[in-house]
Amino acid sequence: MVAPMTLDPSQLPNDVASLKAMVIAANKSTLEAEARAKLLDAEIENLKLTIAKLQHRRFGPSSEHARLIDQLELQLGELVELTVQDATAEEIAAQLQVNIQGQQQRTTTRSQQRRKPARRPLPANLPRERRVQPAPKACACCGGNNLRKVGEEVTETLERVPAHWKVIENVMEKFSCRTCESMSQAPAPSHPIARGRAGPQLLAEVVFGKYGAHLPLNRQSEIYAGEGIELDVSTLADWVGASAATLMPLRDVIEAHVHAAERIHVDDTTVPVLAKGKCRTGRLWCHVRDDRPFGGKAAPAAVYYYSPTREGEHPQRQLANYTGIIQVDAYAGYDALYVEGRRPGPIIEAGCWSHGRRKHYELARLRKMPIAIEAVRRIDELFAIEREINGQTPSQRLAVRQARSKSLVEDLERWMRDERGKLSAKNPLAKAMAYMLNRWRAFTRFLDDGRICMSNNAAERAERRVAVGRKNWTFCGSDSGGQRAAVMYTLIETARLNDVDPKAWLADVLARIADHPARRIEELLPWRWKAARQQDAQAA
Repeated sequence: MVAPMTLDPSQLPNDVASLKAMVIAANKSTLEAEARAKLLDAEIENLKLTIAKLQHRRFGPSSEHARLIDQLELQLGELVELTVQDATAEEIAAQLQVNIQGQQQRTTTRSQQRRKPARRPLPANLPRERRVQPAPKACACCGGNNLRKVGEEVTETLERVPAHWKVIENVMEKFSCRTCESMSQAPAPSHPIARGRAGPQLLAEVVFGKYGAHLPLNRQSEIYAGEGIELDVSTLADWVGASAATLMPLRDVIEAHVHAAERIHVDDTTVPVLAKGKCRTGRLWCHVRDDRPFGGKAAPAAVYYYSPTREGEHPQRQLANYTGIIQVDAYAGYDALYVEGRRPGPIIEAGCWSHGRRKHYELARLRKMPIAIEAVRRIDELFAIEREINGQTPSQRLAVRQARSKSLVEDLERWMRDERGKLSAKNPLAKAMAYMLNRWRAFTRFLDDGRICMSNNAAERAERRVAVGRKNWTFCGSDSGGQRAAVMYTLIETARLNDVDPKAWLADVLARIADHPARRIEELLPWRWKAARQQDAQAA
């Protein structure tokens, strides 16, 4: 802690004029500090408002918004840190001052006047530890000791207790029959993983730490060592691999649930893979079922796949048994899925307007092209209508689109074709327009089907978690590591889509799955698990 600053009377000037000049200078410095603080406060409030608005937007290019939110939150953090640092430094400096006569006095600092944050109450469900401070022995006014309690004042402080480790001893008592002398003993409880010594809570902690909190196993090992528990990376890796194999039946059920949807979102992202001392680029593909935009009651879910390359054979294999609508970008690897006469049935392409808008947005932002700016404005009109009908039934959405969106789309097509005709084929703006116009039927299918969304943002949001993780774990160790990551991302993202705490769900599932009947594996799915917990809570 910084020691409080004091004024040494011997260092003060003796003449009144010099003292006046010192006071004026100090007052000017205070006014400047207050003005700076007010400016910082205004910037902080503006940033908070901007972030809140962006976080409430459901449509538009999610990666564009995500980058902007990250930048704004970084700026917000820096401003808050700077403001609090300045105010705290002033508070420390003015904590105990010596006046000109050498007497100590407390002063009211700017930070005490200004820093009055609106604090939320601490969660009521947290356990409370009551610490009663020593009572005064005598009256502060008269010095008497005839005191009686008339009330109390309580202040709360949020604290975190380090992880609590323990060893659970499962005792199976042996009994001898006095009649036949045979031995009887209770069976040993099932372990979450075969021959494993880790409990379900610890397994869930390790698995979620790697794939949900993006903490590589070597960092987890260091954290546990700091808490007095030595767990080698190889041991943790064994647990992760065994957990993935144990949970595979749930992953398969989620895949079947996703592919039973009439319409799914599909996207992919890169993932570095270590291969013979160097990295190559693999792919994680994500299929998302989310019927909530058109009022569907089926639970949302996501299934991930790993592939060593981005060849078209991979999405074709992943979707071999699917029939319905897929919302995707214009990647040519999907084209073989749209052929007529495909078995077991047709797959219909629905284009992503966010991808089309993004190409124009980049030109509008970087080069200030008027035509690109106009294209973005027209597309944003369509997204504004979509926000109004989000969550309505397919028939309601279709009626609004036919009445309001269809004419806007037709006008956009005419305008875009006219403008493209005036441009060179090599012009980046012409290429951005060609991206949409060459697949105009796919882009306009949302006008004729209320189930289709304008964008593929559901899949992009799911893939963004992988992108965040890449910054921490750097690469997958092998193709099998990529496949294992796909399994765990499937479970964690599906839990999150259903507002279920992935770590709590994984811990409970790992504790029960060994003894759970295989034919009733659906009971362990996140949305079924959540419903069962809610029923138990209501019954209690």
